[in-house]
Amino acid sequence: QDLLSLRSPASPASRAPPVTAMAAANIARRSLLRLAAARAAPRLGAAVPRALLPFPRHIAAPVAARSYVTVAKYTRDDVLVQLDAFHAEVLSTNWADYLNLVYSVPFWEAELDKLTTIVQPYLHEPAVGEKFSKVQEMMDVLYQCEDVRDHLNELAELCTRASGFMGTGYAAEEKVENLDEHAKLCGDVYDKLLAKHPSFKPKIEQTVGHGLAVLRTKHKFTWSTASRYFF
Repeated sequence: QDLLSLRSPASPASRAPPVTAMAAANIARRSLLRLAAARAAPRLGAAVPRALLPFPRHIAAPVAARSYVTVAKYTRDDVLVQLDAFHAEVLSTNWADYLNLVYSVPFWEAELDKLTTIVQPYLHEPAVGEKFSKVQEMMDVLYQCEDVRDHLNELAELCTRASGFMGTGYAAEEKVENLDEHAKLCGDVYDKLLAKHPSFKPKIEQTVGHGLAVLRTKHKFTWSTASRYFF
């Protein structure tokens, strides 16, 4: 008692409140409530007050979306082989078969995107650059021929419907009034394609040329090579 009486009332030891059993019980109770709330939140799906949630020990950084990355390397010979295979496959296909194009063109476009990527390191070489230019020209001609042939097929279908049931005039639909203009425009595009892409003349004849001949059986008009089809 004498030693305790010698303590100064202003000393830090005298100002610190003693930790009682009731305070320790409250601290333990809060910790248990936070732990129980954290375990029950995912199961119940209810909002839990932030005061009852445990403090996070580690905050994970947000994960950003990654694009497709490849480390595959292609040599010059590999690129040339793939360009030749793609060029041969597309050029040997019947471009007049619209159903085949519907099925094949999406895969060709995906393959062309891949080839455009792997050919970049070798574009400065004359052989690779020339071959890739031919592939690009081929795809441009394909798209143009496909568009014109589809339009010719639609015009021929409208002519068939305008003639009625089996050409009898029964249940006939309206005729295309400016069919001559459409036929002339298609003929002009046909001539421009032949002049601009002479190396693809067989494919242009296969699509646009034959399409003009089919339309000629439905409607009378003329174009530059009509005599080749005995019109």
